[in-house]
Amino acid sequence: MTTRTIKINPVTRIEGHATIAIELDDDGNVADSKVHFQSIRGFEKFVEGKPAEEIPRIVTRICGICPWHHHLASNKAVDRCFGVTPTTTGHKLRELIQTIAQAEDKLLHFFFLAAADFVIGPDADYAVRNVIGIAKANPELATRVVKMRYKAKMILENFAGKSIHPVAGVAGGFARPMSEEDRKWILSDMREIMDFALFTIDFAKKEVFPKYLDTIKVLGVINTGFIGTVDKDGALNLYDGDIRLMKPDGSYTDFDVQDYTDYLGEKVIPWSYGKFPYAKAWGEGFSLDLDAPKGIYRANTLARINVADKMATPRAQAELEEFRALFGRPAQATLLYHYARLIEEVYACEHAIELLEDPEITNPDVRAEVTPKAGRGVGCVEAPRGTLIHDYSTDENGLITRANLIVGTTHNLGPINMSVNQAARMLIKNGEVDEGILNKVEMSVRAYDP
Repeated sequence: MTTRTIKINPVTRIEGHATIAIELDDDGNVADSKVHFQSIRGFEKFVEGKPAEEIPRIVTRICGICPWHHHLASNKAVDRCFGVTPTTTGHKLRELIQTIAQAEDKLLHFFFLAAADFVIGPDADYAVRNVIGIAKANPELATRVVKMRYKAKMILENFAGKSIHPVAGVAGGFARPMSEEDRKWILSDMREIMDFALFTIDFAKKEVFPKYLDTIKVLGVINTGFIGTVDKDGALNLYDGDIRLMKPDGSYTDFDVQDYTDYLGEKVIPWSYGKFPYAKAWGEGFSLDLDAPKGIYRANTLARINVADKMATPRAQAELEEFRALFGRPAQATLLYHYARLIEEVYACEHAIELLEDPEITNPDVRAEVTPKAGRGVGCVEAPRGTLIHDYSTDENGLITRANLIVGTTHNLGPINMSVNQAARMLIKNGEVDEGILNKVEMSVRAYDP
């Protein structure tokens, strides 16, 4: 019989809404814990009957933080339904914008949400353990962070028309070509953001992570598989490629996202609005047992650099080699998501610059001809929070008859619960709880950036 329930409501400094409930036994030790994500969206149902070409403009409302990723995964699904292949330049413009959106998002999470735990300290008063506290402690750095995020946001706003709730991706490609004038100023801004990405990872490796290596090695650590997207050479790709599903021992299988239902299952849990995906292909079922988890894999930054054989850009590859020399492959420590996030930041900036230096990026042929028809299509991109899957079917008029979505965070619902359970059991003994302990439990959620 439990004698006490500790509630953390809300979980702070995440990009969504969550509550943690920790149940203590008669001795004041953790009997169980659960993370509740309260949001229920219903998008899979209310897009039914809508014209497919409208869906990429609707699903951006799923997430105000990463609307571009929903927009483009949806565009890719509609392309498949209609049997259209985007033009080469249309494909590259989509990838460019998605990559810039990735770069902007990682700055948001690291500096605005996660950094306070490391820069200010996990046990500090919550009144100063936040982005305002960081700004006061290092106003020069805070100014640079805001400036870099603003630059990235304004690229999306000024070139693609909208920073949030985008409309620039269209069936068959992209809505408008890039002018040479646009290419030049965007390239200049991305080079400046790239310089800041290199500064950030160097700063984190020297000034932030070394102080907390002992915490990183133990807090929220669980043993799981991983999922992410790789290109034909096994390098990380955020926009296109095969899905790689890796077991905890590092062995893996690659598959086309069109076949995802052969590899992934979705479990409904009575106490959560979210679906819990699991690795159906492993044939072991589903269990969140800390000692013997079944079918559990993780998505997001750490997962992507674990499944990838390499990075496709030189500076990100050098960072990956340094990371693997320290932590191996696959790395399991949950707080390493923050480190992985900064490696991806370097990659995103490098790759955006590569795309902008490609002469074909200004080709005016940005959209293939499209005819609505009956079909089924699965679109996938890597959102900041994980592998994002949009699966649609259409009728002969191009209207949506069925939709299934696996959102990036959804992959991590099971692992988040496991990490919180591990952290709570490790930290809470004999009923002794304080603000610092509860914040460390929250840190095991925050790492996933849900």
